[in-house]
Amino acid sequence: MSVKPNGLARAAVRFKPASFAGTFVALMMSALVVAACGVLLETSIRASVPAERYANAAVVAAADQSARVVADTVDGPEETAYPLPDTARVDAGLAAKAAGVPGAAGAVPDFTFPVHGGDGPSGAFTGHGWGSHAFTGTALTQGAAPHAGEVVLGADAARTARVGVGDTVALETADGPADFRVSGLAQAGAGDIADEGADGVGTAWFADAEAPVLAGHPGKADTIAVMAKEGADPDALAAAVEKALAGSGARTLTGDDRGEVEDHGLAYGKETLFAVGGSFGGIATLVAVFTAAGTVALSVGQRTREFALLRAVGATPRQIRRAVAAEALLVAPLAGLLGCLPGIGLAHWWFGQMQDRGAVPEAVELHVSGFPLLAAVGVGLLTALGAGWAAGRRPAKIKPGQALAEAAVERLRPGAVRTVLGVAAVGGGSALAGVAASAAGSDAANASLGVVMLFMLAVALLGPILARLCAGLFGLLLRGGDASASLAAANSRTNARRLASAITPIVLAMAFASTLVFMHTSESHVASEQLRDGITADHVVTAPAGLPADAADRAARAPGVDAAVSLLDTQVLVPVRGGGETSLQGTATQGVSGSGAQLAKVQDLDVREGGLDRVGPGRIAIDKTLATATDVGLGDKLPLYLPDGTKADPEVVAVYGRGLGLPAVTMDRAALDGHVTSSFADTLLVSGGEAGPLRALGEVTDASGYALAQNVDREFGAWANYMMAAVLGGFAAVAAVNTLVMTVLDRRRELHTLRLVGSTRRQVLRMLGWESLLVSAAGVALGTAIAMITLTPMMRGLTGEFPHVPPLLYAAFAATAAVLGLASVTLPAHRTLRGRRP
Repeated sequence: MSVKPNGLARAAVRFKPASFAGTFVALMMSALVVAACGVLLETSIRASVPAERYANAAVVAAADQSARVVADTVDGPEETAYPLPDTARVDAGLAAKAAGVPGAAGAVPDFTFPVHGGDGPSGAFTGHGWGSHAFTGTALTQGAAPHAGEVVLGADAARTARVGVGDTVALETADGPADFRVSGLAQAGAGDIADEGADGVGTAWFADAEAPVLAGHPGKADTIAVMAKEGADPDALAAAVEKALAGSGARTLTGDDRGEVEDHGLAYGKETLFAVGGSFGGIATLVAVFTAAGTVALSVGQRTREFALLRAVGATPRQIRRAVAAEALLVAPLAGLLGCLPGIGLAHWWFGQMQDRGAVPEAVELHVSGFPLLAAVGVGLLTALGAGWAAGRRPAKIKPGQALAEAAVERLRPGAVRTVLGVAAVGGGSALAGVAASAAGSDAANASLGVVMLFMLAVALLGPILARLCAGLFGLLLRGGDASASLAAANSRTNARRLASAITPIVLAMAFASTLVFMHTSESHVASEQLRDGITADHVVTAPAGLPADAADRAARAPGVDAAVSLLDTQVLVPVRGGGETSLQGTATQGVSGSGAQLAKVQDLDVREGGLDRVGPGRIAIDKTLATATDVGLGDKLPLYLPDGTKADPEVVAVYGRGLGLPAVTMDRAALDGHVTSSFADTLLVSGGEAGPLRALGEVTDASGYALAQNVDREFGAWANYMMAAVLGGFAAVAAVNTLVMTVLDRRRELHTLRLVGSTRRQVLRMLGWESLLVSAAGVALGTAIAMITLTPMMRGLTGEFPHVPPLLYAAFAATAAVLGLASVTLPAHRTLRGRRP
């Protein structure tokens, strides 16, 4: 069938533009959402950062910074990479092999590690091997290169330590505290400039033979930097290096790929962008299509009388179908193009906000190409064509007389296919809710996502039936009111399809906004309670650059101190099963310096099985939710990846209940040696004593102050959830307003008739006000029911608790729905009735 715009379509758009305004707005908003998410998705795929430290190294050899899992799928084995929490390293001896390949001017093992200088927490330096000056451009300004037991300091580091050439400076590294002779002072080159002076952190260079030991990784290097001879081809050099290092596990990187080794935040930034643009974008696209399709169907349905008259004067079904399709071609492309412009603006703003919050590296640039914009326009066009075809199919095929009858009186029964599909969606949603209730962790979350989508589909399909039920229920309350309220109840019962079109977007907005927002409030509420109850220490000591290695011993010697335990915070990757597949879950982990008995004096993990006294080499304690997700119990081995990707399978000797507010894995601090970049503890928990003697170690606060600081660190998760709720809820709210305005404008003849039979303008407006309140109440009730059915099993699986719904926040959602509904009805009604007299 040809969809070339015909005379009917052009005339309809030209002479009745108001009829297409709602469709235009809905398609434009859907293009906005799809374009914004598409731009972020494309950026996640193409994101890169330019090499800075390795800008003068033609080739960089580094370990794979991802752990990989191979899963069996219907298409065969599929490998998925998960970013490592810390740096995976390579054998430092590979530098000699790389240096010998044709075209290489030299190869240097590179090391980057934290160094403490002085007695206080302010003396924090970044350590490197001196050999890195060959590619960073760092040059001596005084003295000589360092030998064993010596150090070259940058300008900031020398000022902080108050030393010069020939002086001795006390420094602490992963190898412990030691005195070093200052052999020289250096001016940091372009490759080191980010370290020199960044946040007041200076730079210290050590002998290359000594650097890996001081870094805490003997025999290992972060990377091997290979310099090219003049005129050498970088690609040929990379191929030669790759061949020379074959079998070592090292990857050869060139161009912007070198930047990913420098900035580990890029991998997490890509994950964040993909989660927003891909995972959330997919949901947002479905919601956009769903809502736009409903608006298009409403627009076509409102013109059933026109189609009936056209059939009566001789128009063929083919002409009606062509007219509907041609109208979509006239409206959808322009709406899509106009929606893409604010969509790009939304993507820019969203991307900038993620960068400001540290979720995406500053060096990453937003990529905007024609692909997501073309997809946004195409999705809108296909939605308009599909929805228009479905809505116009019946008016086009029935007899003219029957079409006129249905245009005058609404059909009471929905189609059989629609009813069957709606009931199936309810059944599917109920079944998935049962699955979610019996699952835990990611399985519960994944199942709950299907619950909300299926119930939303059910609301759309069974809308007229639900609307009639809601009208009957809420109409009982309205019947006790005045004539306007009774008329509103009667109107709602009689025009269930119109009522359903208005209710559905409000249900959509309420369900998605409540699910996303209250999911965060529920998790945050439980985490805050666990953190508050779990920290039993009297004092908590922290330092931005980490605490001295002997901080716990020094604190324990303070008067009145009963116990002092230092904690090293990191992550491990744990294989978990979800949706029938295995994935790696980044899990918060604490390395404990003291015994389990000492830890119990400063931290109450709520142990359910086993005992913390057995935590030690090869033995760990885990949270009960993690135990359920991994199907591991007391005495079992838990396979995991340490922060640098090293595989381990420690025995589970205790299971505890506060792993949401506190780390979900507790292990011996020594088990992390050699597997983390910084060996300095992050937190010191002290029971007893006074705060004064502890201030020499870092910033001292009490348990409540520490809990407040930890909750602030969760702000990005809260912001991300609120942002997604704002996008989906805001889009659905606009759709609800758009739909309500369309329904009011379509009722101009009805409203004028009421005025002609004696109703006052105020009575008509009051009737519309009652109708809008009924619509809002029904939408809020149904949306809340869907959100609670979704959240309850999800939160029971993730936290073991019921959802936490702040009353004021929920009241704000409900009030917003009511105000928007009232404004969307009364404002256009005021304009419609203005100046009209009976």
